[in-house]
Amino acid sequence: MENILFTIFDIFNFGLVVFLWWFTIKNYNALPKRIPVHFDMQGQADGFGGKIFAFLMPVLALGLYGLFTYGVRYPEGTKFPVEITNQNRGAQFLIMKIGMRLLFVVLAVIFMNIQDYMFRCAVDEKAKPRISFATIFLSVVLFTPALLFIAQLFK
Repeated sequence: MENILFTIFDIFNFGLVVFLWWFTIKNYNALPKRIPVHFDMQGQADGFGGKIFAFLMPVLALGLYGLFTYGVRYPEGTKFPVEITNQNRGAQFLIMKIGMRLLFVVLAVIFMNIQDYMFRCAVDEKAKPRISFATIFLSVVLFTPALLFIAQLFK
């Protein structure tokens, strides 16, 4: 049952990557030659580049998907925050497999939000992000310590 749920999770995560690529390709031709490629914490564009940078988020998402997929398939080669023993091996590997998949969902949503905002901001300087950058920052900053805390509970 565990493998079936993980397979469904992996398909869902890959679907997020495919959706990001589809969204980028679908909207690419409508972009101006110069698009915002970096934003400050208030969501204001402070860096611009050519529209080829529209593919940055999909490439990063695909790379992270590959990295995370490799990590959950071969957890023995991954660094853990606690020492792996025969007693905690199963629990730690399970925490890592679930945590990495959830972290990818968080990152994929962040990438999609940034991509959407980048495209909307390219044509309307007054556009606002759907998810604030402070929320994005906090979600990543708080997710990692929570995962480390859970790993410590089962050491």
